[in-house]
Amino acid sequence: MTNPTEPTRAAAPPHAPHPPDPTDATGPVDRTAAAVHLRSVTKRYGTGPSAVTALDDVTVAFPRGSFTAVMGPSGSGKSTLLHCAAGLDRVSGGTVTIDGTDLAGLDETGLTLLRRERVGFAFQAFNLVSALTAEQNVALPLRLARRRPAGARLTAALAEVGLAHRGRHRPSELSGGEQQRVAIARALITRPAVLFADEPTGALDTRTSHEVLALLRGLVDHHRQTVIMVTHDPAAASYADRVLLLADGRIVERLHGRTEAAVIAGRMAALELPGMPKVSEMPETPEVPETPEVPAC
Repeated sequence: MTNPTEPTRAAAPPHAPHPPDPTDATGPVDRTAAAVHLRSVTKRYGTGPSAVTALDDVTVAFPRGSFTAVMGPSGSGKSTLLHCAAGLDRVSGGTVTIDGTDLAGLDETGLTLLRRERVGFAFQAFNLVSALTAEQNVALPLRLARRRPAGARLTAALAEVGLAHRGRHRPSELSGGEQQRVAIARALITRPAVLFADEPTGALDTRTSHEVLALLRGLVDHHRQTVIMVTHDPAAASYADRVLLLADGRIVERLHGRTEAAVIAGRMAALELPGMPKVSEMPETPEVPETPEVPAC
């Protein structure tokens, strides 16, 4: 039986070189190279003196085929960033583009259609429909779009996450890790431009977390799937190509390249604990040495 509170401690697997990162540019960013691009984004809740600024002039691009982890203390704005980047929440200022489409030009119906076709989601709670089999859950986005899912496509989607033999099982008959992999297969069935993962290993034990993170890493390395993951866990973030650290609604540091969990944990401690050095005063982040890519099976 899994322990939902057990932290993920698995080491990161071998990885492929990550694509160039355009997000430090102060001038215009080539949006054709970015699956998602936020430009001077601000998000406020409420009005007047009681208004709360959850995101404060955030500019960041997420290159196609990259894996980005978003971290920060509670209330730092990381969940708000994910919601705004995914078109789940309207921004108060600035622009958000997904796959080249400016979200400001879309009404609610247009946003719904874009999310259905170009965005995938994986959440901590899995959000599977209990009455449906794994295969039927994977097919759900296509059915909502009134498209007839081909059986071979569903089988291939489940095989991609290692569950070809579990297609006829309902969520109650699957482990937590298997449920999360079904959720990822469902998110990918429309071949989205970007997969947003919100604490995808938060309810999983160490071994199962490793399996899910290795799956996400493989999707990036072998299929150039763009993944944006919010996490509190430095070990999970160590699987990413880049880590964004948020505080008070701003990106305060960007760790480029695969970064060891201990280094990420130290950076997080600098944001959370009084008396620690400011992030800007800490030394540059060493990258984990490159290792040969493991060929896809």
